[in-house]
Amino acid sequence: MDGTIEINGLRIFARHGVMEQERAVGNMFEVTVHLRYPMDAALCHDSLDGTLNYAEGVALIKEEMDKPSALLEHVVYRIKKSFETHYPLIKGGSIRLAKLTPPISCELDSVAVKIEW
Repeated sequence: MDGTIEINGLRIFARHGVMEQERAVGNMFEVTVHLRYPMDAALCHDSLDGTLNYAEGVALIKEEMDKPSALLEHVVYRIKKSFETHYPLIKGGSIRLAKLTPPISCELDSVAVKIEW
């Protein structure tokens, strides 16, 4: 049986942005990851070995967020590839990366990029 592992609203300071100032000053970001993963072993045997360890998942996200990029799209793709490398049984999912205070002169909650596969 498949289930969804969710990491919701992880807030991380990082240095992503097209403008040099964004990479120098940094910004707060929010990452949400939902991954479809087989859960039979975890459901039946109560063992962490049978599922995707969300603590390790958070560490993977932090590692990719530490590498500055111009585009959020590029960061999201790197997070996806990192999860797929560490957890090849992933069957699909979604990743949303939001910049909480973008350098835009208007009032808004955030700007974001989301991919689904």
